[in-house]
Amino acid sequence: MPPPPAARTKLVDAFVSVLLEHGERAATLDAVAAAAGVSKGGLLYHFPSKAALIEGLAEHVEQLAADDAELMRTAPEGPAAYYIHTSVYADTPIDRAIIATTRLSQGANERARQALHRIRQGWLDVLTDALEDPAVARAVMLIGDGLYYNAAMSGETSETPPEDVDELLEVVRRMTDGRD
Repeated sequence: MPPPPAARTKLVDAFVSVLLEHGERAATLDAVAAAAGVSKGGLLYHFPSKAALIEGLAEHVEQLAADDAELMRTAPEGPAAYYIHTSVYADTPIDRAIIATTRLSQGANERARQALHRIRQGWLDVLTDALEDPAVARAVMLIGDGLYYNAAMSGETSETPPEDVDELLEVVRRMTDGRD
């Protein structure tokens, strides 16, 4: 799939920013256009409705996650360690897009829910393929989910994982018994 035009990405990024800073109700087409520094007509050229903008965000976050899943699959330290290391909220584009999509999902947006399900399933598939045990793969995923949740809810953003990540990686190593 070719990359989206820069203008579309700029608009999706503005949508993400408005969702994160002000919530779904404030994420009107006018607010997104203003955040992107374009006219409403410029926004409507690329996204003729809020539903189209949500679709654009869903496609964007799914692509970011697919790229991340490929990095996970080929990570020198193995997929499980990669997943744990990257499960700390660091305010990256994928972090921001996932949180924005989660906000839409909490508002009962079905397309956002589908995107989040596909993302999680993609990561779980990589872990299951590498670990060859669905239960262990799910446990690794839940450890990562816990790290992400704690970091996101506490507002901590850091490119370096918290001290306990190394301890959790040791637990993951024991669980995976060198399988990844």
